[in-house]
Amino acid sequence: MTGSDRELRILDRAVRRLEGHLPGLPVELGAGEWDAIDAVISEVADRLADNFPYHQPLYAGQMLKPPHPVARIAYELALQVNPNNHALDGGRASSAMEKEAVGQLARMFGWTRYLGHLTGGGTMANLEALWVAGQLHPGTTLLASEQAHYTHGRISSVLQLPYESVPADRRGRMDCAALEQRLGRGDIGLVVATLGTTATGAVDPLPQIIELARRHGCRVHVDAAYGGYFSLVDNLEADTRDAFARIRDADSIVVDPHKHGLQPYGCGCVLFADPGVGKFYVHDSAYTYFTSSDLHLGEISLECSRPGAAAVALWATQRLLPPVPGGRFAADLRRCREAALALWRFVDGHAEFWTIFPPELDIVVWAPRAGRASEISRRSRELFDRAAERGLHLALAQLPRQMLAPFWAEVDFDEDRVTCLRSCLMKPAHADNIDAITRILVECVPS
Repeated sequence: MTGSDRELRILDRAVRRLEGHLPGLPVELGAGEWDAIDAVISEVADRLADNFPYHQPLYAGQMLKPPHPVARIAYELALQVNPNNHALDGGRASSAMEKEAVGQLARMFGWTRYLGHLTGGGTMANLEALWVAGQLHPGTTLLASEQAHYTHGRISSVLQLPYESVPADRRGRMDCAALEQRLGRGDIGLVVATLGTTATGAVDPLPQIIELARRHGCRVHVDAAYGGYFSLVDNLEADTRDAFARIRDADSIVVDPHKHGLQPYGCGCVLFADPGVGKFYVHDSAYTYFTSSDLHLGEISLECSRPGAAAVALWATQRLLPPVPGGRFAADLRRCREAALALWRFVDGHAEFWTIFPPELDIVVWAPRAGRASEISRRSRELFDRAAERGLHLALAQLPRQMLAPFWAEVDFDEDRVTCLRSCLMKPAHADNIDAITRILVECVPS
């Protein structure tokens, strides 16, 4: 019996069990309608074949990680009810599960007192954190590293809040000397620290950022959408580990369970250290909150309708694989980092490749050797295409000259941004397939 067979069998038993509690699920249709559905779904299956094999270990490109089977089953089971976690009236059981699951995430960062909820993803979660900062310090400027996710600049524009970027150092981290200089000029309300940049997986020096921000009376928001779960991993470098240890001292945190948390898209989470910020969400609704005096999640969320199925899937996953140090979930994440270190050591020791700094998390960046930046870009794109023909799927990233030049002293930088190869080794199975990955890389080096 295949994994898919087992998954469908478990789902079938669970749906029948649920129907015993809520008779009439799912809605019965006529025979002809079921035949039509069968035909449409067969067509859907064929259309979905036009995808990269994201689930396979030789897919080592973008930030795509298959949901755990327990998440898929729980999500589909919840869709039989289709709860809405805006109000307890529309998602009583799933709202309770969301509160429990979010509580586990808060404890992962060392918080027992907090305000938080799930969102459609990191963008919405970051928007809420920046919105609250703007409510607390209206008119002040928001700061983030130039390597921070582009969403912060866009969100600031949406919120009509001033935004500036801080230069990054040679490791892709926020430059604290530049941050201190900018803070000294005043008018800053929030500093965004990124723990796991999307380009290179760099981790901003949170201990120093918090010290500087507090000295100047600023809030600190931690965008750990990608890297947050690495708080559980025990094989990080000392300064990276120190950064994750200080998350508990931030004012707000974002983490995306739909990245390393084994969830379907979209599932983000925003957390606030001070539950008092809930006052900014207060609104009147004459018809929504009437069946319970308990907290309705819509009372602390900018989003209104939100899928209860996402909360159910996260709850089920964390029930099976608690996000705690030393657990199976943490061990699997540890292997992702081991895979990244193994790939980096290979390319760093190979005469055909240029590398930059070692990975802090599980993202590796490198490039084929050449004497000019433009040639490196060309060769990177060619290797990318050749590897895909052999079943190895990588990603490309354009990095600025100032980040690469300290590591590539012999290169003539005839362009300011250079196309490099990038891999997000997000699956534990990557650790068992490094030999296959590196063999294809060597076979595909452009002449």
